[in-house]
Amino acid sequence: MKLRTVVALAVLLGALAVPALAADISGQWTATFNTQVGEQHYVFTFKVDGEKLTGTAKSDNGTSEIQDGTVKGDDVSFVENLNYQGQELKIAYTGKVSGDEIKFTRDVAGFAKEDLVAKRVKQ
Repeated sequence: MKLRTVVALAVLLGALAVPALAADISGQWTATFNTQVGEQHYVFTFKVDGEKLTGTAKSDNGTSEIQDGTVKGDDVSFVENLNYQGQELKIAYTGKVSGDEIKFTRDVAGFAKEDLVAKRVKQ
């Protein structure tokens, strides 16, 4: 009985010691969604290095470098600094990875929140 308890405790401690691996979202993802200014079309190109996320967000309004990107487990967050009609807009994304989809909520400069789903581009 004592041996079983020791083994069970060792397994539990080993499981807790393994850090959550970041989801591998490297590659291209597309999203089309409605906003207050009309339908938006995006191609996200992500590169993951550990928990660091870099890449680009390309839309009908231009291409922006991803800033402050992180991937922790299935949680993704980054900032897109978009120039929209001569105005700089900080768009903060938070999302959850589920297979070949990422469900995002984006905060557009504190003025609007929008939900979207990005889908992995199959190579």
